[in-house]
Amino acid sequence: MSAPGRPLPAITIENEFFWTAGADGVLRIQECRDCAALIHPPQPVCRYCHGTKMGVRDVSGRATLAGFTINHRFSLPGMPAPYVVAQVAIDEDPRVRLTTNIIDCDPDRLELGQQVEVVFDNIEDVWLPLFRPVAQNGEHAAPKPLPADEIAPEDFAQHVRPMASADKFEDKSAITGIGASRLGRRLMVAPLALTVEACRAAVADAGLTFDDIDGLSTYPSLDVAGMGEGGVTALEGALGLRPTWINGGMDTFGPGGSVIAAVMAVATGLARHVLCFRTVWESTFNELMKAGKASPPGGRRSNSWQIPFGATSAAHTLALNAQRHFHRYGTTRETLGWIALNQRANAALNPTAIYRDPMSMDDYLSARTITTPFGLYDCDVPCDGAVAVIVSAIDAARDLAKPPVLVEAVGTQIIERTDWDQSTLTHEPQVLGQAAHLWSRTTLRPTDVDVAELYDGFSFNCLSWIEALGFCGIGEAKSFLDGGTNIARDGLIPLNTHGGQLSHGRTHGMGLIHEAVTQLRGEAGERQVPGARVAVASSGGLTPSGVMLLRADI
Repeated sequence: MSAPGRPLPAITIENEFFWTAGADGVLRIQECRDCAALIHPPQPVCRYCHGTKMGVRDVSGRATLAGFTINHRFSLPGMPAPYVVAQVAIDEDPRVRLTTNIIDCDPDRLELGQQVEVVFDNIEDVWLPLFRPVAQNGEHAAPKPLPADEIAPEDFAQHVRPMASADKFEDKSAITGIGASRLGRRLMVAPLALTVEACRAAVADAGLTFDDIDGLSTYPSLDVAGMGEGGVTALEGALGLRPTWINGGMDTFGPGGSVIAAVMAVATGLARHVLCFRTVWESTFNELMKAGKASPPGGRRSNSWQIPFGATSAAHTLALNAQRHFHRYGTTRETLGWIALNQRANAALNPTAIYRDPMSMDDYLSARTITTPFGLYDCDVPCDGAVAVIVSAIDAARDLAKPPVLVEAVGTQIIERTDWDQSTLTHEPQVLGQAAHLWSRTTLRPTDVDVAELYDGFSFNCLSWIEALGFCGIGEAKSFLDGGTNIARDGLIPLNTHGGQLSHGRTHGMGLIHEAVTQLRGEAGERQVPGARVAVASSGGLTPSGVMLLRADI
């Protein structure tokens, strides 16, 4: 059924039963023998009762179509676009959602809640569980309700743990320096050179020298597909800093997690001046791949539960959640468009932004489709650049070159599942919990915030943070964003004042922190929000993320 070369899962002891079940035409899901819950992806312990008696259950292969996106942009070997990426909720336990493809259908006739059934596609040693609409008397079976949220979006605050101590670690440090390298498309510059540029600028901005730096912190501390220079190891090797504390890796509080980790390190006395940095060079990396001078990451086989179905980008997961937000709350493409237009208008005032030309709603709506409902301008701009931030001990901060920016609170708690296709239905995963956690650590409220620098890898990320942080109610983004006036620089909550990642460039969250500090210092020039004293900056989502509430030292 599929052409050779399609990406396939890596077969392991834990997952072999799932990927080979189609040999006899039966879908099989792991089962907890203690509480009878179905568990996916397979685990050695039940997440519901913590039992360890795990088995496998034959299931009917019937499911509810819980989300779908028509991919137009990404083609893979054996999977030419367009194709349908979907999530289906298993009849026996709708908490289990499988990423899959819908086949044997007219994509334009698919609807949420539609009933589907499994069809296996055998490629080499794998039987991929694909799904097709169930027909009754020649017509599609009547749709069913979508699976319920494990936690309703408006109820996440009920699951926030109280502060472990009234002595807030945030009070013991401050941001004292920021710096950025050149930013552009296809700069053809070594990523480590960009990192050093940004770090030199941040150290000078703080009035420090490299000899003062005793901590290094980054995310993700890798050099994979244009996402980083090699991390702490590469920078220390270049500069010889001899840090007393380092931090790096993907399992942290999103791209801005390097800064949150630095705040904790300073608070515990492990370091006094931590240099945090983030570098991307996607544009150059992609150009090198075209020229045969760089190799794409990974291989045909992976441990992913999404890639074998062509869900290769965060865009696919977020498109599914966006579609459900549209379905539940009446959100529209125009709703997302106001975010994109706002970012472009702000970028026009920022000389370092990549996209500065005016954009209309017609321009936004008519741009080529990436994966429904996302078009080109719903997606951030791949670029080359680096951003650096200095976090210093509070007793040293006020003696440095610039007024310190204080850390009022952070939000980091994981409340929902971290598996991309098992998480929140209608918002970006790993946003609602972290936002609720932030407000539990401060007496400030959303109405106290003067500028919001919210992660916008895609326009829907930004919408999710707006609702999660309480700038409008859950499901109220359509009315709140209508016309874009509430998020303009003179609106209720000025949003992504430097142009965001949608127009300024994808600096992976650190650029948002850089802009928040710039605004709180009053150094933003034409785009400055008058009287900005409190800023919120979020980073990431999907993977564990983080959010910071910052304030000027007044």
